[in-house]
Amino acid sequence: MGFLLTFEGIEGSGKTTQAQRLFEFLQGEGFPCVLTREPGGTPFGEALRVLLLRPETGSLDPLTEALLFAAARREHVLRVLVPALDAGKVVLCVRFTDSTLAYQGWGRGVDFAFLRLLNERASGGLTPHCTVLLDVEPETGLSRSLASHDPREVRFELEFAQEIRLLERIREGYLELARQEPERFLVIPVKRSEEEVFQEIVERVLPRIRQWKEGKV
Repeated sequence: MGFLLTFEGIEGSGKTTQAQRLFEFLQGEGFPCVLTREPGGTPFGEALRVLLLRPETGSLDPLTEALLFAAARREHVLRVLVPALDAGKVVLCVRFTDSTLAYQGWGRGVDFAFLRLLNERASGGLTPHCTVLLDVEPETGLSRSLASHDPREVRFELEFAQEIRLLERIREGYLELARQEPERFLVIPVKRSEEEVFQEIVERVLPRIRQWKEGKV
């Protein structure tokens, strides 16, 4: 069985950048790795990602949104995550089931019991061995994300810009999840340079991957 490492956090926290850097670092250390993302990772997931992120899609019913993310996740788990884990690889995934709880649960108000069941069914019970939660202030993260993303992929950012409290609730949800599962979550503040953040990720994640490699996880 492989090692599933997920990256979570609100917009502008640096998930994609840090996941890419860690992927390249681990490859250099000789670990067989896969880097993927949600929504995405499969042709269906990437097509759905375009629809979910483009501003023209407009607002969606929270339950509709949750179901669409779950559909993409199911295909991703079956076609990418499980095969890679069965092959004994380290899988780095930008966003996974915790995003559903933070965004559609704490953010949108969808029933948590339903979301947990939805996650269970979509993921087949797959749980990350370790989750890196990159924590950033909502205003800072939103500003970074709007400045760095393609204008065709900022539906969420535009919504949060109009209601920053929504993004604050999502951040609070993530931190609550980390409090509930301190053994799985590594909360890493990003109010520093990209390099400093990366060095902390390596220092805290690498021992866990080495333990897995030695059969201790």
